[in-house]
Amino acid sequence: MAKEQEFQLYNTMTKQKETFKPKEEGKVGMYICGVTAYDLSHIGHARAYVAFDVLYRYLKHLGYEVKYVRNFTDVDDKIINRANELGEDPLALSSRYCQEYLDDMADLQCLPPTYQPRVSDHMDQIRGMIAQIISNGCAYEVEGDVYFSIDKSPNYYQLSKRKPEDNRAGERVAVDSRKQNPKDFALWKAAKPGEPSWDSPWGPGRPGWHIECSAMSAHYLTYSFDIHGGGIDLVFPHHENELAQSCATCSESHVKYWVHNGFVLVNGEKMSKSLGNYFTIREVTEMYHPLALRHFLLSTHYRSPVNFIISQIEIASEAVYYIYQTLQDCEDAVSPFRQEGTEPNGKIIRITPAAKECISKLRSDFETKLSDDLHTPYILNAALQEASRFMNTAINQLKKKQQKQQQLSVVQSLVELETEVQQVLSILGLLSDSTHSEVLQQLKDKALKRSGLMEQNILQLIEERMLARKSKDFKRGDEIRVELAAKGIALMDVGRETIWRPCVRPAQEEQPPLPSQEEQPSVTDKQEEQVLPVST
Repeated sequence: MAKEQEFQLYNTMTKQKETFKPKEEGKVGMYICGVTAYDLSHIGHARAYVAFDVLYRYLKHLGYEVKYVRNFTDVDDKIINRANELGEDPLALSSRYCQEYLDDMADLQCLPPTYQPRVSDHMDQIRGMIAQIISNGCAYEVEGDVYFSIDKSPNYYQLSKRKPEDNRAGERVAVDSRKQNPKDFALWKAAKPGEPSWDSPWGPGRPGWHIECSAMSAHYLTYSFDIHGGGIDLVFPHHENELAQSCATCSESHVKYWVHNGFVLVNGEKMSKSLGNYFTIREVTEMYHPLALRHFLLSTHYRSPVNFIISQIEIASEAVYYIYQTLQDCEDAVSPFRQEGTEPNGKIIRITPAAKECISKLRSDFETKLSDDLHTPYILNAALQEASRFMNTAINQLKKKQQKQQQLSVVQSLVELETEVQQVLSILGLLSDSTHSEVLQQLKDKALKRSGLMEQNILQLIEERMLARKSKDFKRGDEIRVELAAKGIALMDVGRETIWRPCVRPAQEEQPPLPSQEEQPSVTDKQEEQVLPVST
């Protein structure tokens, strides 16, 4: 296990970064609250699950055996309401959107968790936990409903640090006079006509929202595990209630680190259906490469708010293109030398001192920043860019005449640096299974889609520009370049040839075409008008 840097992770419970030490050496249990599957996932979901995917990858990089659990809520009011609107069976609808979510996660290169439990498959565990809470005197049944009594939870608000008066009864839901305390929350809801239900000791019904995660996390990780995470909007009430009911079930219940990601804003405003600025993952990846969206999300620290604006995702797309073009150029440059691993006298080829320093710095920066509460922005915006610039310099050096030994040293430097860069990209989830050239073509295809042009149109304009320049009509030649740049297409003169590549469009008032927002799903899974999480 890598021990050069102590891994510091911010704990919402203590409001500070702490040295990560799992309860069992070499092993980590991690539970992340998943989606309520009633519609396509939005960029707030992307923000959360990309962040926790990096945490998962980094823990594995450190040598831990990680048991990662991420649930699906497939029994919920929103699912039932949506299914009724569509005339569809609620469980069938949620199953369909679970698969859509998995497709989005695969596009964003999020690794599959160890377990992905669904509420509908864990009714035994849920009923068993509710029965135990009642037995322990912390819940009560009223006409088929079961409520948790927060008066029996002396440490309630310990996670959110809220004051009791901040939680005003009736603000989000109607006050139920049957409750012993207006703030008590449902563990089991009595069946209503037309809703899916399951048998229970209290009559037919279905689980409340919070109990599902407590039951499933205990089932897969026991009552004591290392990391519980989700968006910061879940701190209260969801995680506060989870904590209370888990402790009410088992006195040894304990989560060592509560981890939460920050909100997503859109053009500086909260993302909401009412403002018409809500984007699904699918809408974004229709126009931009999924790697560009992932890069964009990792360019801001996971606990800080991230502002989704088109210019920033275009910059992220440009950065991904630069990385993969550098890798492709490196591959092309070293390919002729792949068979030459030693000098004629049998000596091992050594990399250059400058390359050795570059590799050492990239490795050091990566471990230092990732171990500091997953500080991905520095890696993307500084460390990787420095390494890419060095690679391009070395590639250009290979084109110059030099002694064979020196040439092979540069080649070996590129090979080792490429390996190091790809290792960093892999842990960040930015290394595609596709070849470098395939990723570059995919990025170009997305750029064509945004521009509204076909490649043939661009090639015709390149030909027109070439003829204009031959006839000394430089004004027209410049106009063509500017017109294409405005559409996100850059022309590059390489020797006597002109090629094109995607580029960031100049600042402009109009946004790129994204699908219509007329048919918007609700912004939140768990709360009304959820903004997608702020830094704590």
